[in-house]
Amino acid sequence: MTSRIHIARPAAAQSYSSDPHGLSNSRSPSGFRSVNPSEADSFQEKLRAYSTQIEDYIEIYSQPLKPHLPSIGRFLIVVTFLEDAWRIMTQWSDQLWYLQKHRKFPWGIAHFFLAFNVITMIVASGAVITKRHTEYATMALLSVVIIQGFGYGLIFDLTFFLRNLSVIGGLFMVFSDSMVNRTKSFAGLPSISETDRKKYFLLAGRVLLIFLFLGFIIQGSWSIGRVFVSIIGLVACVMVAVGFKAKWSAAFLVVILSGFNVIANNFWSVHSAHPTRDFLKYDFFQTLSIVGGLLLLVNMGPGGLSVDEKKKVY
Repeated sequence: MTSRIHIARPAAAQSYSSDPHGLSNSRSPSGFRSVNPSEADSFQEKLRAYSTQIEDYIEIYSQPLKPHLPSIGRFLIVVTFLEDAWRIMTQWSDQLWYLQKHRKFPWGIAHFFLAFNVITMIVASGAVITKRHTEYATMALLSVVIIQGFGYGLIFDLTFFLRNLSVIGGLFMVFSDSMVNRTKSFAGLPSISETDRKKYFLLAGRVLLIFLFLGFIIQGSWSIGRVFVSIIGLVACVMVAVGFKAKWSAAFLVVILSGFNVIANNFWSVHSAHPTRDFLKYDFFQTLSIVGGLLLLVNMGPGGLSVDEKKKVY
């Protein structure tokens, strides 16, 4: 985490027989099959028909991977914490020197700070992966993000701030995924449904996840390709935040961020003694965590507080 300090549906379907010959598969027909885009009455209907068709293709071809998406997403979200814990352990003396020399930590406090971060990140990450006490584990990892921000003096760094907002969004997605449909009752108060709470955490997670891409937009030198990718990515980010075609836009961002991560944060191509390697590795694993949160969004959907869900009602 922050301890990376280098010391050196369209129109309703018309009535028809869904399976006149008894040969249908188990998957129900989707909306786009009832609309011929070439015969649609308006551009909006054509666009709606084509977008629904794309969603259908994504749904069909992602079926083999879909059962594994929650596990993959959880692992990717915590991989940056695991890598950070490993790096602290392998650079223990350098970390102590930085905290004591530059951050003015007393001798014992510096040791306790590092030990607390390492133990918390390893234990909580393992709990998230194994789905044990996930709510407590996500809160512990959230505390690590905050503590490290203040401990290493990076809380007011804009790049750090935007990236860690996205990591927090990923943790909110894990928290939402761990919630079950139960109701907590308190004397004299209305019952509070976990489903209702889940909607709000999903909304917060969706919004926070996009801050990594916003950080990418405001940094670096501009080119025609960068402008094009930024505009397309920004549209996808807004779609994720408001929950419009959220699964499609989240899947699109997964592809974009994954490609960008491999190309721009290729730390393996930098010599181990070079100071840039640590920063590239930091960016690489944090981007993996945001990709994990987007995968959970693809799996769970945007939740009740979204345009997609409101369209089902109206």
